[in-house]
Amino acid sequence: MNKTHIAMALAASAAALVLAACATSSSEPDPAQVDAAAQAMLKTSFREQGIAKLDRLQQDEIQQACSGDKAPPAAVTAKLEAAQMATVKWPADGKYLGDWKEGEKLAQNGRGMTWTDKAGEPSGGNCYNCHQIGKSEISFGTIGPSLYQYGKLRGVADPSAKESEAIVKYTWGKIWNAKATNACSNMPRFGHFGVLNEKQVQDLMALLLDPKSPVNTQ
Repeated sequence: MNKTHIAMALAASAAALVLAACATSSSEPDPAQVDAAAQAMLKTSFREQGIAKLDRLQQDEIQQACSGDKAPPAAVTAKLEAAQMATVKWPADGKYLGDWKEGEKLAQNGRGMTWTDKAGEPSGGNCYNCHQIGKSEISFGTIGPSLYQYGKLRGVADPSAKESEAIVKYTWGKIWNAKATNACSNMPRFGHFGVLNEKQVQDLMALLLDPKSPVNTQ
C-alpha cells in the first residue's frame, strides 16, 4: 500500500467515524459503530514490515476490557487477574535472582521488537523509561512508581529467606505479567509476551532485590 492509498484509507476511516457518530438518533454515538470505525482506522494506519506484524493490533480479552472509558467491574477485574496469574511461569531452576549488573544493563536498554530488529534477538527492559531505579541515573520516567531502594524498603535483607518469599514472588509475577495483579496496568507483560526471557527477568529481579545492588546500597 503506497502513501496515496494509505491517505485515502485514513480519510475513509475518519469519515466512517463521523458517520458512526451521527448514525444514531440518540445524543450519544453508538459505541459499537465507533469502535468498529476506530479499529478499521488502526488497520489502515499500519503495515507489516520485518518482525512487526499486524497481529500486534489484535487485543486479547484483558486489553479489550481495559480499553474503555470506564474500568471494568470488580468481579470482572478479579476474573481477568486470576486468568493472567495462571499464565505466570516461575523460574524453572527455582532461582529468582540473577546478576544485578546485567539487570542494570537491561533497565537501560530500550531496544527490541521493532521492524528493524531480527527475530529472536534479545530485547531490553527499558525500565528507566517509566521508573526511577538507581540513584546515579538522573534521566527516568515517572509513569510508574519509584523503584529506588525497592528491596531495602521492603525489608529484603536475604531474598532466599522464608520471610522474603511473598515479596520475591510478587516481584517476579509483576515483571512476568503485570496484569496478574493489576488488570489495567500500563506495564508491559515482559515474560508473558516473550519480550524478556527467564534469565533476563532473573537479572532484573537481582537489580531490585539483591542487597548488593546499588538500588539497595546507595
